[in-house]
Amino acid sequence: MTQLQQRTHRLHRAWVVAAVAFVTLIGAAGFRSVPSVLIDPLHAEFGWARGTIGAAVSINLVLFGLISPFAAALMDRLGMRRVVSWALTLVAAGSGLTIFMTASWQLQLLWGVLVGVGTGSMSMAFVATVTGRWFVHRRGLVSGILTAAGATGQLIFLPLVAALATEYGWRTASIVVALAALAVVPLVALFLHDRPADVGTTAYGGEPEAAAVAPVTGSSAARALRTLRDAARTKTFWLLAGGFAICGASTNGLVGTHFVTAAHDHGMPHTTAASLLALIGIFDVAGTIFSGWLTDRVNPRILLGAYYTLRGLSLMILPSLFAPGVEPSMWVFIIFYGLDWIATVPPTVALCREKFGENAPIAFGWVFASHQVGAAIAAFGAGLVRDLQGEYDLAWLFAGGLCVIAAVMSIAVPRHRVS
Repeated sequence: MTQLQQRTHRLHRAWVVAAVAFVTLIGAAGFRSVPSVLIDPLHAEFGWARGTIGAAVSINLVLFGLISPFAAALMDRLGMRRVVSWALTLVAAGSGLTIFMTASWQLQLLWGVLVGVGTGSMSMAFVATVTGRWFVHRRGLVSGILTAAGATGQLIFLPLVAALATEYGWRTASIVVALAALAVVPLVALFLHDRPADVGTTAYGGEPEAAAVAPVTGSSAARALRTLRDAARTKTFWLLAGGFAICGASTNGLVGTHFVTAAHDHGMPHTTAASLLALIGIFDVAGTIFSGWLTDRVNPRILLGAYYTLRGLSLMILPSLFAPGVEPSMWVFIIFYGLDWIATVPPTVALCREKFGENAPIAFGWVFASHQVGAAIAAFGAGLVRDLQGEYDLAWLFAGGLCVIAAVMSIAVPRHRVS
């Protein structure tokens, strides 16, 4: 009996790798979302305009997406373990050094550039890399579970950071984020194996010969750019990228960044608003995992069309739901919107895999980059709307209309043979 046969009755290593990736993605999402609850504390201490602080968030969001395809290519060459370990270290440095900042450009450098690059190296392209290497069966389900890690990170970090910032100041919150990032590094070093062949096994549900993988050579950056060049020649890429840009604008950029401040404008305490945002994360866990399950069974185009349409309608009614307290109608929004928050990721990954084959993680990295560009525009634009008009109503309505356009784009994605 071979070593591989002896392991058939044990937990497959793929699930261990997925568990470590889940923890890592929890941290990445939590670290990236922290600035959303620091807008008012930074404004109060330094007097910086919300648009200025929003610019730092925008840099963070752009790099969170833009680094993704390059990180995916680098993982093919250097391995997931090295890339993720360095990314966590970069996040720790960016967050920890903010306690010394005295000017807004330092906020943009640290929370914007350093944390953006670090978290971008552990973003959704990482999900595509893990599922592509380690799973043949249950890819959609695992994509949903790993994507849900983003919501879980939000659930864990937002109430904690809001409470720390309120009780002890935003510097304490920044230190906690730095220490949390460093705490994950040993876990990654020990258990985040790069490929099944490295530990004498195959992908979950895969054939034994699938374990042999030719080493990747050449420039990772050049490969990422070549993949973009080839993908950009297809209608599928532009439809997915356009829809995902709207996805980012309507989630991370708008709700993730400005919900707490918008709720506070209507008299709701910061901690209550942050807890509501975290509750969106709770329901998103269920919604995204269910979306992954559906992606293994239902046409991803139909799923995306439904998700974007429902999200758009919910955003259009949000301005009428804000109040000093949490009314029943707001609870309905939190549950409904939470189920839809990032349920778009599993079907989008599936469509990238259907069209782009072995380059799917990198192609999805570029699609995800568009997600973050959209998020960055919304983060800055909504802050500007708030500064000019004193309220966010126009931002919610505009984002809702864009979601309807994303639904049409998603349904129009051409069909391709799975590679």
